[in-house]
Amino acid sequence: MYIADLHIHSRYSRATSKDCTPEYLDLWARRKGISIVGTGDFTHPAWRQELEEKLEPAEDGLYVLKEEYRIKDETAGASAAPRFVITGEISSIYKKHDRVRKVHSVILLPGLEAAECLAGKLETIGNIHSDGRPILGLDCHDLLEIMLELNSESIYIPAHIWTPHFSLFGAFSGFDTVEECYEDLTPYIHAMETGLSSDPPMNWRLSALDGYQLVSNSDAHSPAKLGREANLLDMELSYKGLQTAIQTGEGLMGTIEFFPEEGKYHYDGHRKCHLCLSPLDAEKYSGKCPVCGRKLTIGVSHRVEQLADREEGFVLPGAKAFESLVPLPEVIAASTGHSAASRKVENQYYEMLTALGSEFSILRELPIEDIQKVSGRLTAEGIRRLREGKVERRPGYDGEYGTIRLFDQMELDGMDGQLSLFTGVEMAELSRMETAAAAMAVPNHSSEQGAKQRIEGTVDAGGDEAASNQLTSGLNPQQEAAVTAISRTINVAAGPGTGKTKTLVSHAFHLLEERGVKPTEMTAVTFTNQAAREMRERLESQLGGKRFVSRMRIGTFHSICHDILKKSGLEFTLADELEMKDTAEEIIADRELNLPVRQFLRQVSARKCGLEKETESVPAEAYEAYQRKLKEQGILDFDDLLLETLHLFEEEGKNKTLRQGFSYLLVDEFQDISPVQYRLIQEWNKGGRELFVIGDPDQAIYSFRGSDARCFEKLREDYPQITTICLEQNYRSTPQILEAASGVISQNDGPERRLIPQRQAGTPVRLVTASGEMSEDIFVAKEINRLIGGIDMLDAQGHLETGDDLRARSFSDIAVLYRTNRQAELLETCLKKEGIPYVVAGREDFLMEPAVRGTLCFFKALLNPEDRTARRLSLKLLWKLPEDEMSGSIFDAAAEKYRKKMKKEKPQKLLEAWVSDMNLQEEEGVAKLASMSVFYKNMAEFLDNLTFGQESDIKRCGDKTYTSDSVTLMTLHGSKGLEFPVVLMCGVRKGLIPLESGKQDIDEAEERRLFYVGMTRAKDELLLITSQEPSPFLKAIPEEVTTRENAGKQRDPGMGKQMSLFDFMQP
Repeated sequence: MYIADLHIHSRYSRATSKDCTPEYLDLWARRKGISIVGTGDFTHPAWRQELEEKLEPAEDGLYVLKEEYRIKDETAGASAAPRFVITGEISSIYKKHDRVRKVHSVILLPGLEAAECLAGKLETIGNIHSDGRPILGLDCHDLLEIMLELNSESIYIPAHIWTPHFSLFGAFSGFDTVEECYEDLTPYIHAMETGLSSDPPMNWRLSALDGYQLVSNSDAHSPAKLGREANLLDMELSYKGLQTAIQTGEGLMGTIEFFPEEGKYHYDGHRKCHLCLSPLDAEKYSGKCPVCGRKLTIGVSHRVEQLADREEGFVLPGAKAFESLVPLPEVIAASTGHSAASRKVENQYYEMLTALGSEFSILRELPIEDIQKVSGRLTAEGIRRLREGKVERRPGYDGEYGTIRLFDQMELDGMDGQLSLFTGVEMAELSRMETAAAAMAVPNHSSEQGAKQRIEGTVDAGGDEAASNQLTSGLNPQQEAAVTAISRTINVAAGPGTGKTKTLVSHAFHLLEERGVKPTEMTAVTFTNQAAREMRERLESQLGGKRFVSRMRIGTFHSICHDILKKSGLEFTLADELEMKDTAEEIIADRELNLPVRQFLRQVSARKCGLEKETESVPAEAYEAYQRKLKEQGILDFDDLLLETLHLFEEEGKNKTLRQGFSYLLVDEFQDISPVQYRLIQEWNKGGRELFVIGDPDQAIYSFRGSDARCFEKLREDYPQITTICLEQNYRSTPQILEAASGVISQNDGPERRLIPQRQAGTPVRLVTASGEMSEDIFVAKEINRLIGGIDMLDAQGHLETGDDLRARSFSDIAVLYRTNRQAELLETCLKKEGIPYVVAGREDFLMEPAVRGTLCFFKALLNPEDRTARRLSLKLLWKLPEDEMSGSIFDAAAEKYRKKMKKEKPQKLLEAWVSDMNLQEEEGVAKLASMSVFYKNMAEFLDNLTFGQESDIKRCGDKTYTSDSVTLMTLHGSKGLEFPVVLMCGVRKGLIPLESGKQDIDEAEERRLFYVGMTRAKDELLLITSQEPSPFLKAIPEEVTTRENAGKQRDPGMGKQMSLFDFMQP
């Protein structure tokens, strides 16, 4: 049995390897196990001359490489002597029947003399010198006629007959029938080359092809690609034997096939827009790309469907056999999780060839047991699955090769160097069982492990805790529409609990995995660092590791802008809140302004963004002095960071390198963007292919930072062709919680809100009235005790005795929300006395205390010696010294000590030593800073999160001992984007909700949105706790979904309860 690959190219064809020489074609034919290989490119004079020099005649019409040109090789098949047959491909582009036709033809010739003769004739027709595959304006009928006239033994084969652009049946420029193309010479066509994107079963669907031999070849443009497809021949080894096999089928035993999905043109699509579509989907868009409006490349599958007169699955009686294989390096890669081009795969490939023989013998014939001894179990199992056809395929389209998968990522991850004994489904079930078991286990209380386990509320995943491992599975119709949407601009209006995060991440996954968008083309802008981490982790778990996802830009506006400006070469230091506050204090003092620092900074920010009100505007000279001060120190504040990036893009609009990565721009929490951020989005995505925004106007709660809930209206005005999709199915909250929240938000203007609960009815919303703030917080502490089933043995026993049958919660199931940070102080006292572990999330006032600011500036200066402002502030705030030679020596001595420590110690240890060295034991703020540091691996990460982190990114423990399971305390602002089984909201009273400051008008609509955000964080239970005069917002909650109670008459566990200090504190 001989294996023949008859359609290849030389180094004289365009886009081919320089190794396409007789020597390397011979070498790789030996390695592959190919007996007969075409020379390709017979029309090119220089190639023919090289063939004449390096080949010598073998059997009739066949050639072999001369011994002196033979490359020595250590592989087991090196002793073989592949035969060469003279072949070439010609591209015909011409007009016929009022249409431009583009058809490629493969020609086999009985020798070099015949090649010289035909090439001489074709040279009179067109240029055959510039390309090994010449382009001629010659009708295929006429080409066939010329060939037959010059040498009747020549063989003409229409090449890759389904390729969309250049083939007999090509969707764009081919024919519908063989006769239409070749007319009266049709009887001289005896064979058809199926091409990489189709296999015999696809061709069997056309009865018009029943009389033709189906042949397959690689069309290789490099020696290593030989044999991707080939022919199995049992014949006399001669040109005559080959001619008989191809023209009559006698001796043609079958073909070796690519999986057709791997071919470059199997499905429809548009590569530039990363759009791959099935024939059915392509029909929906009338053959046009919905992203850019250009013509879709109609793939082989679609074209076959158009011309077929038989149903899919038809088997032609008496048809030749075929085998579907994948090149061995790809099998190794798919079996080990490495890249096919990696050194590891290359080494294993050569080891197998050396020990076992040729590639085809390994893939087709050798016992799996023998293969396993050399390759190991993974690759051997991959070959076994390949032989059995157990291959998952992703279709190629519009010139993009498809891909195959022999193992799913879970199997590869679970093997750890050994073959998994489980199927993919079994592995998934095992993983689920392990996760469930872990949830029941006693938590590890070590600091590092605890930090991993402790999640203060999960990022909104739509409440779908039983979601499939695949991000794109389990989507409802609206989510699926959003995930798979194809449009220049896509707006997803996603109410709370509708699966916003899942939809956003799934869309990113869809772009990367299904549409083949490169990660370097995509940017995702999230509102918090935690959301960015969540997105990155989800994509990594689905795409098989960090390496692929690391090339995608994911971050907040400020972190992305910081990175862009640094890469652009701009020298600056980013002013964090400490430095901005210090600079503002200096300006206020110098100008004798009667303005609090925060108000000054807020008005400066508003002025930069064009949002300041005349009555609140900072004097122009003060504003200019502030900016001048920053510039002198080489500092940018957060507004400057955005504005400088905006100016950079506006000034260098045509800089493709600068815009790289924004072709596909995904924006989370769109309702909270400022006008400057809106302009940045427009500038970043200018000339891009997709802008995908997701958010909820009813959750716009940051107007004090310049955000405007009307940004969705502006988006519709600026992008009239926008596609809008609404997510309405709420998976998070019970119907009672949703109805209560809907009653509140419906008081705001706007269209009717529609949130459809997907969960069963739960408990009513509890409206709890206390006599004062202390009573509220004591109630919270006791209620948490009750919810967890008691925090000690006596508590637990008390719950059992009183028959309290509510399911016990973990600490991390519970969040306590409040309007202002000040409310947390008394609450913390109550929780500490009750022994309840907690974590405070959010940017707190203690960060502005001098000792805390000085400490942070000291470590900032250590990490960045160029940050002179941080150095100056640390000297001023900690040592109360000006920056001079003497103070510099003091700083340098401390810096030398802690620079060494930073390399090996975690932030918590560093700060503990720092407190001792600097005698800061009495500074409560520094103690809080140390408790915050346990969440971070190193000081750089800690300081970076303090700089760029939003409310929910910044956390601290309630005491020095970090526990892995804690109640979360946070502001309403900080809770956005999170969800908890139980939410207790404190201070739902007049003056706090809505907040009355006395210094500015109340934005009641925004305050109502903020209250709505807090309510919709709850999944199972919502408690609204008030005292004094209740919040007017409570009036909008329907009575039928609530129950009212008094904080003094709560459901105590009973007589078994251990006494605490609270028992002596009468509310």
